[in-house]
Amino acid sequence: MGKVIAIANQKGGVGKTTTAMNLAASLAVLEFKTLVIDADPQANTTSGLGHDPKEIDTSIYECMVDGIDIHTIILKTEIENLELVPSHIDLVGAEVEMINLENREEKMKSVIHLVKDKYDFVIIDCSPSLGLITINALTAANSVIIPVQCEYFALEGLGKLLNTIKIIQTRLNPDLEIEGILLTMYDVRLRLSNQVVDEVRMHFKNLVFDTIIPRNVRLSESPSFGLPVIAFDAEGKGAVAYLNLAHEIAVKNGKEKVN
Repeated sequence: MGKVIAIANQKGGVGKTTTAMNLAASLAVLEFKTLVIDADPQANTTSGLGHDPKEIDTSIYECMVDGIDIHTIILKTEIENLELVPSHIDLVGAEVEMINLENREEKMKSVIHLVKDKYDFVIIDCSPSLGLITINALTAANSVIIPVQCEYFALEGLGKLLNTIKIIQTRLNPDLEIEGILLTMYDVRLRLSNQVVDEVRMHFKNLVFDTIIPRNVRLSESPSFGLPVIAFDAEGKGAVAYLNLAHEIAVKNGKEKVN
């Protein structure tokens, strides 16, 4: 049965989408069958993996609101073992349409349940909010990765997210765990980056991943080519970092593969 991991932080610009698409691609390169679900109306994971959101007719939105079979909308990507459930801008309206639905917080869980046995990992890219779609993702997930950028306001809003996670654990998903806090956009030249790393490790100790994602031009460029960084610059620092993260997660979950 696949491990479902949500990538969440209501703060924008912390590397959620970068992490979702590149972690998923790295897990696939390590020969884990991986599904990435784009649950962000901006649809950046969809475009970053080579699909034009304007050409998407059915997305995770239709699965949750209209009951469309998720099997019919899964797309292939350039990476072997990596498949995509796309998003499009209509997902913005899903929260309004779902407001009166029964078990509205569990719509995504019901959708993912139909396919998760086919995959080793299911990665969900959440939107930068704590709205109903993100709550759906956290209710559907086994665990959550929280990206935190190595910048001045790194811990801003983190308490609110952790409080939301506690509420979901209490009311909707008692099995939800924190997979880890991921430090992103690290610049070794900046004293501030090192201070943030020290502060986050001091506060959260073993919850923080050993892997740190560097600030990297190739990571920023690769989505414009519709590719994860591992297919764009396989030997670059960004690609190596996400491969290390994928390996760390595989080991943590007892899924490491011996070649």
